[in-house]
Parts: sequence; C-alpha cells; structure tokens
Amino acid sequence: MLFWVIAAILTLGASLAVLLPLAGGSKNASAAGDHDLEVYRDQLAELDRDMARGLIQPMEAEEARAEIARRILRLSNTGHSDDTATQPSRSTRLVATAAVLLVPLVSWGLYGQLGSPDLPSQPLSERLAKNPADSSVDELIARAEAHLAANPSDGRGWDVLAPVYLRMQRYADAVTAYRNAIRLDGDSAARQAGLGEAIANAAGGIVSAEAQAGFEAALKLDPANPKASFYLAMGMAQEGRIAEATAAWQKMLAALPQGSPWRGAVEQALAESAEAPAKGPTAEDIDAASSMSPQDRQAMISTMVAGLDERLRQNPRDEEGWMQLVRSYAVLGKTDQARDALNRGIAVFGADSDQARKFTAFAASLGVTATE
Repeated sequence: MLFWVIAAILTLGASLAVLLPLAGGSKNASAAGDHDLEVYRDQLAELDRDMARGLIQPMEAEEARAEIARRILRLSNTGHSDDTATQPSRSTRLVATAAVLLVPLVSWGLYGQLGSPDLPSQPLSERLAKNPADSSVDELIARAEAHLAANPSDGRGWDVLAPVYLRMQRYADAVTAYRNAIRLDGDSAARQAGLGEAIANAAGGIVSAEAQAGFEAALKLDPANPKASFYLAMGMAQEGRIAEATAAWQKMLAALPQGSPWRGAVEQALAESAEAPAKGPTAEDIDAASSMSPQDRQAMISTMVAGLDERLRQNPRDEEGWMQLVRSYAVLGKTDQARDALNRGIAVFGADSDQARKFTAFAASLGVTATE
C-alpha cells in the first residue's frame, strides 16, 4: 500500500508542475501590463509637477505628454492581442491537460498488467532462508558465507565451501577455505589434494613447492589419490623431468578404473609429454646416481645442469627448459645462477609475455626473484 501512496504523490506533483503554468499565464501577463500603465501615469504626474515649477517649457511638456499618451494607447491596443497570442486557447489547454493526465493513467495501467505491484519485498535475510532447492548457486554461496562469518570455527562449513570455490575458479578463497577445514577438522587426502590444486591454480598452473607439499601429504594419507598423483607428475614435467612424469602418468593410467574421469586428463598429458624433448636425467642416470658417493653424485648433477644451460643458449625458445634450469640451480644452492637463468629466460620471451609471468611465479615458489 505504501508503494501506491508514494507513487500517487509523485504523479500528482509532476502533473501540477506542468498544469500550473498553463493556468497562471494570463494572470502573469495582466500583472505585467498593469505595472507598465502605472509607470506611464507616474511619468505624466511628474511632467505636470515640472511644468508647474517652470522646469520645462509648455511646448516641450505637450510633446512629452503626447509621447506618453501614444505609449499608453499602444499598450492598450497590444495588451489584448498579446494576451491572445501568448495564452493558449481553451481547447489547447484542454488538450494539454488531458495529455498530462493520460500519461500517468496509461503508465499505471501498463504497470498493473505487466509489472508485479503485489510482489512482496525480498530482503537478503529472507532469500537466504529459502529452501536450498529453490535457491541459486550464488544464493547458496552467500548463505554459506554468512553462516561462516557468524561461525568461523565450523570446519564442516569450510570443507563444503572449499571445493565450490575451486570449481568457481575463486582460487584464493579456496586456499583459505581448505586451510581452515584442515586446521579445524584435521587432515584428509581430499582436503590436502584440494589445497594443492587451489595453490597451483592460484599460481597460474605452476606446481610450486607449497602445492607439492599438499599433494605429497595427500598421498601419505591415500596412496591411490588420483588428483595428487596427477599434479605431482605435472610438477615433474614442468621441471623438465619428462621421463619421470611420463612413467608416473603411465603407472597412474594402469591403476585407474575404466570409468574414472582422470583417464582423459592422463591420456592428454601423456600425448603432450610424448611431443616434448627429454631434458632431464633418464631412468638409467637416476639408477647410476643412486650408487655414487655424494661428491660424485653432485658432480654428475652439476655436469647435467651445465649441459642444459648450454643447450638453452643454443635453443633459447624452450619454455620448460628454462624452468628446469632455474630449479636445478636453486636445488644446488646456486641462487645467483638461478636468478641469472630466470633473467635470461624472461629476456628471451619478453618481460610482458605469459612465459615471463610463468617463470616469475615458478621461481618465486623456489625463493628466487628476478633482478629489477
């Protein structure tokens, strides 16, 4: 009811603003004419006083009086014609009045037919209290967020909301939700793998050391967790350890059931890895290094890293190679060489390129930053 009262008041005000000038125009014009006539009368009285005091000659007084008389006659002759010219006729006023009144009547009628004047208001609190089956995804998320704002220690709520954030690509929120769920309700393979996935996606798909720690924690709790296995193999591929990544994916593919949704992702990763040149140590290299002394193993690794560095100087357009080189130097504790490799890789692709941003994020996860 309040809506209709407010609408009626606003409509009445708008209508009067248009109608009043139509009704009051003749009064304004008449008032202006009366004022001019009063001025002329004052001029005649002033002229008589000047002639009585001898300030003006009789001949000049007659000429001035005649001029004022002509102005009074002109005012009398034109006043009526101006009134009729400037004032709308009766029929015009009726048409204008009808048009002004017709606009709100028609708009109200259309709103009554097409609008929803009887629809009750829907404040946020009432919408959040709706049946979940009748709510949209955004409303459900808003309900969960409102609940967690009031109950931040509800680990179950964070556990439910975290994968929803992940699917909506709200990766930073997903990281926070997973961490809260782990802190409040403890570790689980699903939570640790979800945390690792959120961290990796927040970094643009780079499996950083922090993401890797989450996946490794998930595999300790569930050695068959497919998400953790897949992303750990992806991390190997990003480091240039293509042979190891391929072996991990092949092992994973053999263990996956036929209907697993991960089969497609693993098959695609294997196809892409088959097209990438092998840059890391082979399985034979790894077996040989395991039987060496620490000094010999260090020398072997340094030789392979130096060989990779040289290959990148010959073929600098190797995105995965630069990431492997940065990581290799970082693992060896050669921070300056790692930073130099990062700067060289950025220079090859350009500071504003997607590759440069990827290199920077990957190196930051290793504690290496580019030179300004």
